[in-house]
Amino acid sequence: MASNLPKLHVAVLMGGWANERPVSLMSGNGVADALESRGHKVTRIDMDRKVAQRIAEVAPDVVFNALHGVPGEDGTVQGMLDLMGVPYTHSGLATSVIAIDKELTKQALVPHGVPMPGGRIVQCVDLFDRDPLPRPYVLKPVNEGSSVGVAIVTDDSNYGNPIARDAKGPWQDFKQLLAEPFIKGRELTTAVLDGPEGPRALGVTELVIETGFYDFDHKYTDGMTTHICPAQIPENIAALCREYAVKAHKLLGCHGVSRTDFRWDDELGEDGLFVLETNTQPGMTPLSLVPEQARLIDMDYADIVEAIVAEAMRVHADTPSGGGDGDD
Repeated sequence: MASNLPKLHVAVLMGGWANERPVSLMSGNGVADALESRGHKVTRIDMDRKVAQRIAEVAPDVVFNALHGVPGEDGTVQGMLDLMGVPYTHSGLATSVIAIDKELTKQALVPHGVPMPGGRIVQCVDLFDRDPLPRPYVLKPVNEGSSVGVAIVTDDSNYGNPIARDAKGPWQDFKQLLAEPFIKGRELTTAVLDGPEGPRALGVTELVIETGFYDFDHKYTDGMTTHICPAQIPENIAALCREYAVKAHKLLGCHGVSRTDFRWDDELGEDGLFVLETNTQPGMTPLSLVPEQARLIDMDYADIVEAIVAEAMRVHADTPSGGGDGDD
């Protein structure tokens, strides 16, 4: 696909110290290779505590944010780049703060008709006395991405009843967690890409897992998850996935690309579809869902990378402060 993007100097920010460092490095190097293949000058930057100094030294036209998790996905890096006046890809500060926090995301989306599971924040110490919800239920960190630290607590799980203090799980790593009812059914996901005519849903993928659930390892280990793209689901469900994904993208103020994950209880039809989260920094690895869905609309990997960069330049030009959260 032909691109009207001028040749740029792009700093690809990757790595960092979050749980998702290896994935970020894969994403970042893939992005860097794609940009170089299209004739752009690329500087690869492995995130460390001197990252602002490094970015100032190389003086790029734009930063491609290929970080995953904290601090690249939670508004920290976005705020730094806003202060520096450097254009950057993906969502801005306010959007990043809200979208990585699952409870804030619910507050932003549910009042506008986007269905999400109920639930509440629980203190981990209380889990050892009693269950916060009837089993089965899900426990997940409030502000981590990529299914890091997710546990499904069932009647026959080996966590104990109540959960044992020495049982391995996210309660060992976090002081509080989000407890949600477990939604049986199928894993679906939809990517949304910004373009000249606004955001559009790329497609719907079903993720089929032989054992367990779609956690961090299933996402990024070859062979653990089968991607069915496009998903073999009724068109009304696919249409709802596209509708909710675009709606979430707009309501949260996302830019560039986002990916919204769903659970669908197919026995309940449309009433069984729930948004789990919207990811503002989707992976760009060989196993990632965004490049896979982009191929449905005849965009290859380099096409979608350039489209994300082009949106970053547009947002920066349209924002008087030079920040990443535009007015649109």
